[in-house]
Amino acid sequence: MEREKKILRLGKGIYLLPNLFTTGALFAGFYAIIMATQDRFNEAAIGVFVAMILDSLDGRVARLTNTQSAFGAEYDSLSDMVSFGLAPALVMYEWALHGLGKLGWLAAFVYTAGAALRLARFNTQVGIADKRYFQGLPSPAAAGVVVGLVWVADDYGISGHTLNVLAVAVTILMGLLMVSNIRYNSFKDLDLRGKVPFVAVLLIVLAFVLISLDPPQVLFGVLLLYALAGPVLTLVFLRKRRAERRARSAQSPPST
Repeated sequence: MEREKKILRLGKGIYLLPNLFTTGALFAGFYAIIMATQDRFNEAAIGVFVAMILDSLDGRVARLTNTQSAFGAEYDSLSDMVSFGLAPALVMYEWALHGLGKLGWLAAFVYTAGAALRLARFNTQVGIADKRYFQGLPSPAAAGVVVGLVWVADDYGISGHTLNVLAVAVTILMGLLMVSNIRYNSFKDLDLRGKVPFVAVLLIVLAFVLISLDPPQVLFGVLLLYALAGPVLTLVFLRKRRAERRARSAQSPPST
C-alpha cells in the first residue's frame, strides 16, 4: 500500500529546480569519466569539482524552496555514486593505477566500494545522526582529494607512473576513511539566510582570490587538510574523554 502511494505521488511529477542541479552533477561526473578515458586529466578533475559544487547546491535549493522529496533524495544518492564513487576511481585508475595490474584495480575498487557503503550508511541515518557531524569522510571530499592529486600532478607535468605508489595509498586511504567512524564537521549549522558580519564577506572574497591564484593546489590542499583533520580531532576528542573519566574516577570516593 505504501509503495503504491509513492508510485502515485511520483506519477504526479517531480520538482524541477533541485533535480536540475542533481542532473548537472551527474553529467559532470560522467564527463569526468569520458575525459579520463581520453587522458585529459585536467578536464576530468575539473568535472568532479564542478559536480561537487552542484551537489552542494541541490539540497540547499530544495530546502530553501521547500521542494524536498523522496525522489530527489534517491536521485541525489545515485548521482553521488557516479560523480564521487565511480568517477574519481576511474580517473585515478587511468592516470596511475592501470600500470600496477591487479593491485591497481583493487585499489580503485576499494575506493568505489567505500563510497557506496558510505552513501548507504548515510541514507539509513537520515533523521537519526547528529547533523553537525558526518560519520566518516564525506564522499565529495574524498573525491576531491583523489582527483585533486591527479590535477596538481598533471598541472606540473608529472606522470601517474612516477607516483603510482602514492596514488595507491591515497586511493585506499580515502576509501577507508569514508567507511570509518571518524567524525567530520558538516558545517550544516551555518545559517546562510541570517545576517553575518561584514568581515565574513571579506573572507569569502579572499577565499575566491586564493582559489583563483592556483585552483589545483588550493582546492587539493584544503580538502586534504579537511580529510586529515578528522582523525586528528577524533584523537583529541578521545583523549579529552579519557582525561574526564580519569578525573571523575579520581574524585569518586573509594568503595568500602
